[in-house]
Amino acid sequence: MRHPDHFIITCEHAGNRIPSRYRDFFRDRQALLHTHRGYDLGALRVAREMSARLDAPLLVSTISRLLVDLNRSLGHPEAFSEVTRGLSGELRDEIATRYYLPYRRKAETMIAQAIDAGARVVHVSCHSFTPELNGAVRDADIGLLYDPDRSAEAELCRRWRVALHAYAAALKARMNYPYAGTADGFTVYLRQRFGAERYLGIELEINQKHVRASGAAHWRTVRHAIIEALRSAAPQVQPA
Repeated sequence: MRHPDHFIITCEHAGNRIPSRYRDFFRDRQALLHTHRGYDLGALRVAREMSARLDAPLLVSTISRLLVDLNRSLGHPEAFSEVTRGLSGELRDEIATRYYLPYRRKAETMIAQAIDAGARVVHVSCHSFTPELNGAVRDADIGLLYDPDRSAEAELCRRWRVALHAYAAALKARMNYPYAGTADGFTVYLRQRFGAERYLGIELEINQKHVRASGAAHWRTVRHAIIEALRSAAPQVQPA
């Protein structure tokens, strides 16, 4: 039986906000908060426009990943940053309880409810990446991250990449780049929770050079191409 598809859009690194209770720990880290380490530049804008265009539910967090990274497992060494890793276990548990767990549980509940209602969920997690990392230039404009063992995810990303080329041939899209789609992340966790027949978890990665490009028109064109290409790639997807 073919289940109707429903989009759900999330953005785990939408902002660089530090709640007042923890600001003293970041007093000398203000510059760091405004780098790619603090948040995913441009990801929130794409997530909002994608949600609006697809009439899909949107879940975002504006808490900085330097406080706690919502896209990591809590046991991952980078779940807490160099700023918060050295805090007491009690404080780290408090941060997880206040910010990490509620966000993850809400997303999981949204997905479970859509599946229980008879849908197959297409979850797009919106991110961006720095053009250069540790001296290495990233060789892509767009990255589409998925699990190669999940044929529906692989096929959707393949169609999305083809459609993106049709909308903006100058944009280079790569599969499972600049990260592996099976590396530790929220979609990986959710795949363990939901079967391949009812859940597709895709991470969208956008090169931040397009966000920083001079002229708003270019960045607007890139966003439009990404979103319209997704709509072309998944014509049967309906809003949740």
